[in-house]
Amino acid sequence: MINLAERTLALCAIKSPVGEEAEIARYLAEETRGERIGNAVVLGRVSGSKPTVVLAGHLDTVPLQPGDFPPRREGGRIFGRGASDMKGALAVMIELWRNLDRDKLPVELVEIFYDREEGPYQENGLAPLLKARSDLREAALALCLEPTDLALQVGCCGSIHATLTLHGRSAHSARPWQGENAIHKAGALLLYLQSLAPRSVGIGELTFREVMSLTRIEGFTGRNVVPAKCEMNLNFRFAPGRSADEAAREVEELARRFGADCVITDKAPSGPVILDNPLLQELRAITAAPIEAKQAWTDVAQLGAQGIPAANFGPGEQAQAHQKNESCSEEALLRAYRMLEGFLTGAVT
Repeated sequence: MINLAERTLALCAIKSPVGEEAEIARYLAEETRGERIGNAVVLGRVSGSKPTVVLAGHLDTVPLQPGDFPPRREGGRIFGRGASDMKGALAVMIELWRNLDRDKLPVELVEIFYDREEGPYQENGLAPLLKARSDLREAALALCLEPTDLALQVGCCGSIHATLTLHGRSAHSARPWQGENAIHKAGALLLYLQSLAPRSVGIGELTFREVMSLTRIEGFTGRNVVPAKCEMNLNFRFAPGRSADEAAREVEELARRFGADCVITDKAPSGPVILDNPLLQELRAITAAPIEAKQAWTDVAQLGAQGIPAANFGPGEQAQAHQKNESCSEEALLRAYRMLEGFLTGAVT
């Protein structure tokens, strides 16, 4: 029996902010009898007897907000932290595993559940899982069940975070000419970024947009003190087709142009666009899911770096991800289940 709503409620009732996934990993392992690897769980193994499709989902959520608990079911929706990102998708994965006759599938189904996706790239739990289970690298297709509104989102943008620092000299704010205001020195950079239009990059039928955004600025010493230092976090989202090192060099060049020191603090690669993958083409044909560029970073990048063709497809709503009072549609959960069921049972290999 398929009970996606109740399964999603049960998952949302387990608090699993990034770094605290032990309890939900235990629940997954008990419910599925899967292999526990740290705070990750793997169902199945790549044997090579049939093309393998991997369904992938992360167990963690962003930090909790007031009102996240207890989760509730109301008006055809499930409300709770992670409902859309991505515990509803985890429920779909669990129910597919429990209900499909896997021996009769034309593909080999493997499912992976892992931790620390919402944190820094270097701490992501997928990398040690792929190291522990090298057989996964032989998969013919992996689907990250990230929230996509049931669209098939291919590739993903890479992400660079950098701390840019401008230096000045402190002084009394009544006599600013005796110092040099580091925040004022940032004005030219701020104006440049405000005027910077997104840069479109076409790959096949898809269009990605490269964007730079300042997401933090700090320079406060005291309200009557001219600040001697201004620190900013710059986030650069870059399209597939260029390396993370190349993107980092662009950020460093920008910093030099405006007289800022630059320290790269996080560097995540872009994900390859796999429009010609035969199983992806089967998925498009069977589900009729709309196809889009993934204008964000996902673990499609990390899977692709390991030679695993990957794309994003999930029932969660992008507009609900990380929101207060997060929710997902029960109808979308069932549609995702049926679409993936149709693909897994009907793929031509």
